[in-house]
Amino acid sequence: MCTPGAPVTGPDLRPPVRVLLCDDHAVVRAGLLALLASAPGIEVAGEAGSGEEAVVLAARLRPDVVLMDLQLGPGMDGIEATRRIVTESTGTEGDGPYVLVLTTYDTDADITRAIDAGATGYLLKAERPEELFSAIRAAAEGRTTLSPPVASRVMARARGTVRPALTDRERDILAQLARGLGNREIARALFISEATVKTHLGRIYDKLGVDTRAGAVAVAKEQRLLP
Repeated sequence: MCTPGAPVTGPDLRPPVRVLLCDDHAVVRAGLLALLASAPGIEVAGEAGSGEEAVVLAARLRPDVVLMDLQLGPGMDGIEATRRIVTESTGTEGDGPYVLVLTTYDTDADITRAIDAGATGYLLKAERPEELFSAIRAAAEGRTTLSPPVASRVMARARGTVRPALTDRERDILAQLARGLGNREIARALFISEATVKTHLGRIYDKLGVDTRAGAVAVAKEQRLLP
């Protein structure tokens, strides 16, 4: 029996947020599927194991949100898949699908490339489930959600944080790195020891804000640091 004057409440009549999962690991997709099944107001519309499949399913299923991993298997990576999904949805009736990146990588290069490709949000896999659910709902409305470490990096770049300049030797090593040479090959090419190469690589990573060889090369190309 209702109390006179009390607000009348009822079930949320809004349609659920439809999500397309894209991750090349079947076990990860299964875990996300089980996790999202416990989230009220969210349903999984489909699963993709590659960037190519995600593009096709996004066009066919028209989900509200595509939950996109960056590092996919051979073929189209998450960045290119994001760009294709966003580009192909432009001008279509209705909003979206919006792409929410869900990854383990938080380097400046990955973040910049994802945002430039049109990603609405960037979330790390270390986040709590509740944060993921909130980010999905926000993305469905076109609102941006960034994991705190990612937000810090974005703000630092927006404020024009200047990184220390690379030395001539670091540029030499970076150029050899871009050629795909290993530490031993770089040491031979520059007539230095492998230990010296490792020391310089550590400094290069720190200055570029990355933690992998591929990340260093990507940032170097982005910032035109290579000859």
